[in-house]
Amino acid sequence: MAKEKKKGFFGEFKEFIMRGNVLDMAVGVIIATAFGAITSTLINNVLMPLIGYIFGGVDLAKLNITLKAAELAEDGTVAKEAVVIGIGTFIAAIINFIIVALIVFCIVKAFNRVRNMKKKEEEEAPAEEPAPAEPTVEEKTLETLNQIKELLENK
Repeated sequence: MAKEKKKGFFGEFKEFIMRGNVLDMAVGVIIATAFGAITSTLINNVLMPLIGYIFGGVDLAKLNITLKAAELAEDGTVAKEAVVIGIGTFIAAIINFIIVALIVFCIVKAFNRVRNMKKKEEEEAPAEEPAPAEPTVEEKTLETLNQIKELLENK
């Protein structure tokens, strides 16, 4: 019996990392992160100001519900921060989620459509007839004997 070389931690990690699906997943995570930055910028710098303008010039990013006002010290500096609920930030996150979900839905829908079209083409394609089986040794021998018989009869 051959001795199997025991892989160390780094050997196992290298084997794990070199699998194709792990690399694909890593690329997906990187692209998703970049896509998230793009959608966040779109929401915060384009849509939220536009929505705020439509609702009377309100800056939705600063739309907050103040639960407790900030406390100022005698010198005018903030002694205790205000306690606020960031409604505008929450609305931006919801819009961001809806946009990302819509795009993912469209990608999955397109992928399924292509997969279904391919499956339908495969089902509609005529099935190839199997190639005729090779003649057995007996069939070859009989054919040869018949050819010899015909040659003898013709002479």
